[in-house]
Amino acid sequence: MKICESSEQLRAAVRAAKSQGQRVGFVPTMGALHEGHLSLVRAARQQCPFVVASVFVNPAQFGPNEDFAKYPRNLERDRQMLESEGVSLLFAPPVEEMYPAGANTFVTVEGLSDKLCGRSRPGHFRGVTTVVSKLFHIVEPDLAFFGQKDAAQAAIIRRMVRDLKFPTEIVVCPIVREADGLAMSSRNAYLDPAQRKQALVLFRALARLQTLVDQGEADSRNLIAAAKSVLADEREVRLDYVEVVNPESLEPVADVSKGALVAVAAFVGNTRLIDNLLLTGVGKAKKLG
Repeated sequence: MKICESSEQLRAAVRAAKSQGQRVGFVPTMGALHEGHLSLVRAARQQCPFVVASVFVNPAQFGPNEDFAKYPRNLERDRQMLESEGVSLLFAPPVEEMYPAGANTFVTVEGLSDKLCGRSRPGHFRGVTTVVSKLFHIVEPDLAFFGQKDAAQAAIIRRMVRDLKFPTEIVVCPIVREADGLAMSSRNAYLDPAQRKQALVLFRALARLQTLVDQGEADSRNLIAAAKSVLADEREVRLDYVEVVNPESLEPVADVSKGALVAVAAFVGNTRLIDNLLLTGVGKAKKLG
């Protein structure tokens, strides 16, 4: 596996692969890799002979009081994991490579970036779309792979790709969960044993909604109320939001009979966790892992 720190090195390697007729798959990450990330790499390898992964903790998507400084970083461990999965090239740029001195250009998807996590994390999605657009410009992937756990992010990136005419297909892969249902996240490492147990309430709330939808409930108000009731059982967990929205526009959906996205975010201690459930229609909830 080749490791590149500069855009020029990476472009040369990718263009050499493309000159040989190889499709390029891309998996952007912030490192602290887990099985969820590796599932994206495996999906990429199934469709693309040349796979690029990036590890870059993007300062532009963290607010002033968020966890940028303490976000888990272990590049050598990440490198070993990616190499063992057959990644062709790892892009691990320093901050100054992605944000040169004086850089003042940002990409914002208006109308979507202030919804769900964007409402409680102002500027977060602007940071995401800015760095992803830079990465797409550098890597020029044929396909890019993202996780369903970050459902709002996936919707925003799909819109950005459409609006800016990136020649890249976005592939969204299923949420990967621990055996007890907790959605895998790099931030799970922040949880102590008691908090780790409390965090399962997010999965329980979504499982309750899945049961209700399977039984015929279509009113989003009733679904939100049911989720809040389950979440209230864990008094140490502080709800940020639970919403039922269109998975593309992120606008609220009153009736889920034609499908919807149920998204939840909550603080467990000081750790903010997110999870979601895709509904494909009443009686047709997409089964949780």
